[in-house]
Amino acid sequence: MTAEQLISFARGAPSLDIVDVEGLKAAAARAFDADPAGVTAYGTSVGYLPLRKWIADKHGVSPDQVIVTNGSLQADAFLFGHLVQPGDDVVVEKPTYDRTLLNLQNLGAKVHQVTLRPDGIDIDELRTLLESGVRPKLAHIIPNYQNPAGLTLSAEKRRELLALAEQFEFIIFEDDPYVDIRFRGEPLPSMLSMDTNNLVVHASSFTKTVCPGVRVGYLVGPAALIDAIAKKATNLYISPGMVSEAIVHQFCVSGDIDKSVQKVSAALGERAKVLAESIRKHIPGATFTEPDGGYFLWVDLPADVDVDKLFPAAMKKGVAIVKGSDFLLEGGRNSVRLAYSAVTVDQIDEGVRRIAEAIDEVRA
Repeated sequence: MTAEQLISFARGAPSLDIVDVEGLKAAAARAFDADPAGVTAYGTSVGYLPLRKWIADKHGVSPDQVIVTNGSLQADAFLFGHLVQPGDDVVVEKPTYDRTLLNLQNLGAKVHQVTLRPDGIDIDELRTLLESGVRPKLAHIIPNYQNPAGLTLSAEKRRELLALAEQFEFIIFEDDPYVDIRFRGEPLPSMLSMDTNNLVVHASSFTKTVCPGVRVGYLVGPAALIDAIAKKATNLYISPGMVSEAIVHQFCVSGDIDKSVQKVSAALGERAKVLAESIRKHIPGATFTEPDGGYFLWVDLPADVDVDKLFPAAMKKGVAIVKGSDFLLEGGRNSVRLAYSAVTVDQIDEGVRRIAEAIDEVRA
């Protein structure tokens, strides 16, 4: 199977046709013209200072509450490494991002997965867990178009989660890289913007709105926390990549970021719609919730479809998927995550048709 024949629903990354390559080239030229000394120097561990200020202004916080990182995954790693010790309780969603699970397990955390409902984490289940005596250091929440489930945390549940964090004294880690890629409904306020008690640490990224190759994300939190993480970052790498951060800064201040968000959102909205139609057409018995934005669709397949068998069968037919079991401590044996971001509309129906053929094979 050649790369040209492979249809991949595996990677949450925008396809090249919706990346603003020309805008990025122009932003790079402006970055070197405007600040050659800053772009080529080591910089500081908190990141390129003009971008740090732009992010702070976006979120209505002071710059000393922001650290710019190598993607949002490094922001996650910094926060987990700073707060979580072996044996500490941590709450995550069920399902959740597979690398979140891996990172927390590598730190020796005791991970508690709480069920996701169509409107976000099950607050009653979480409250029962807390009332049983579990005292988490943090709750990791992906509030918008969650990876892998594609679901959005409702406004009411955002308020309830903040109230539980205050009552039981844990940090809400609002991991929010998909927030701007919305193609249905109205945007909801971030928990960071609703927080009045320093309960929320917020992470996001330009990977999904600019392109993955820039590797620029960030963390927003209380100034003392950000300062402590920045000191550790200094020892790790002196400073992150000033070139890519300066390019992103120019891309943002020019307004190209807004055009990029609109283009990516429109394209992914169409792809998500076509994917849902194709699943209904080719895979009867599959159930899913259509996302309002983001990159991912979670599909529960009929109970007699084992994804451990489906995965290699689908690959043989030239279609890549991700097993639902990758995102869970247990379960997910009949589920898959499909990313529609890197496939063009004309590939989607063919890809789902191949998955359906693979399903028929593993059932036989």
